[in-house]
Amino acid sequence: MSDYLIRATGYNGYVRAFAARTTTAVEEMRRRHDMWNTATAAAGRTLTATLMMGAMLKGEERLSVKVKGGGPIGQIVAEANAHGEGIAYVTNPHVHFELNEKGKLDVARAVGTDGYLYVVKDLGLKEPYQGSSPIVSGEIGEDFTYYFVTSEQTPSAVGVGVLVNPEDRSVVAAGGFILQLLPGAPDDVVEKIEKYLASLPQLSRLIGEGLTPEEVLERVMEEPKILSRTEIHFTCSCSHDKVRKALISLGKEEMDSMIEELGEAEVHCHFCNERYLFEKPELEEIRSEL
Repeated sequence: MSDYLIRATGYNGYVRAFAARTTTAVEEMRRRHDMWNTATAAAGRTLTATLMMGAMLKGEERLSVKVKGGGPIGQIVAEANAHGEGIAYVTNPHVHFELNEKGKLDVARAVGTDGYLYVVKDLGLKEPYQGSSPIVSGEIGEDFTYYFVTSEQTPSAVGVGVLVNPEDRSVVAAGGFILQLLPGAPDDVVEKIEKYLASLPQLSRLIGEGLTPEEVLERVMEEPKILSRTEIHFTCSCSHDKVRKALISLGKEEMDSMIEELGEAEVHCHFCNERYLFEKPELEEIRSEL
């Protein structure tokens, strides 16, 4: 089954909602970075939430998210745009702990709680929008919920989950939802949503059972009206040509030094872990263009 996200409304337009299945994208992230289970869950939840936030954008707008909680996983970085394209990485992908007291991957321990969640949105304006909020639990979903309420003043509920096979570390299922109350939402709508959320089983369990994004929304709200569907892809903007242009920008002296001292250059993309090797003949060709 392919990854996709949906946008929806409900309760006479007082609630907007997003839900996504991100299994393939999170598995691609895990594979490329050789992530261990707890790191996969933390980064996968962040990527899922970021992709759904991307669905709130328009045109060529894009956003980046950083989760810096002071835990052993280090920094989680994710990016997404309005077209369902996203990517993510962590400083230390080789983090795993025993299950916590709830029998879940101990994401909070890996992320830590001494830090902030940062969001930067490139909306095509002169200056990008920047927001942040303290990390309240390290569970990611709760931290995004707190961010929306405190930084964007939008009452929200964020649920994200990643189910990992303990044997081979592969991603079995990943996905999530975001519910947001719009201005003027009556109290009875708030009460209904709170009731739905209070009775919701563990999201990772629902995702593991194969629920579609549409079915997930039906578990957290009444009669969602689906507005659109967008395919999701783990996509990096790096390329051999872009790296070549970056080398050209180094200038003659830096290129001469690189050719003489190293004889080759290897450039590593943090986001997708792709490595680009430029051997001496190609470096000399680049040097000749300067």
